[in-house]
Amino acid sequence: MVGNAARLVLFSIFYAVSDVHAESHTLSITNDCGYGAPYLWGPNGTLYSSGETSYTFNGPAPGLYSYLQTGSCGANGEGCTVVNASLVNGDSCADIDTNLATPSDVAVEFEFYNGCDAIGSHCTTLECPIEQPVCCSADNVDLAITFCG
Repeated sequence: MVGNAARLVLFSIFYAVSDVHAESHTLSITNDCGYGAPYLWGPNGTLYSSGETSYTFNGPAPGLYSYLQTGSCGANGEGCTVVNASLVNGDSCADIDTNLATPSDVAVEFEFYNGCDAIGSHCTTLECPIEQPVCCSADNVDLAITFCG
């Protein structure tokens, strides 16, 4: 009987310690434009945020995209500048996509923090060159996106 209780205590300690190191990422969004609502979408059409300033993922967060909905963006960000991101331990990447944006769209920038600090990209006009994704190999890295920054 004591053996089972001791095993249960050891299992609980192991679980608590292993849970502390679980993968987690926060995506923070700042809207400095004074209008519009920032949207954060994920795979399979999952809407994570439509105005909140941050969202924390407990685990990997692949296939994310964010844009400032000003009334002219399609459901997938068509017509707007989009930040694409995947936050996955060891291989987090983000990029700015202006391919489908209209001339009246907003400036956007992003940067990683809590690992690979201040590495990112910015686009102040729609004539930004199409860039390769900016990547970070740090575990549990977070990403900040700013519209009109």
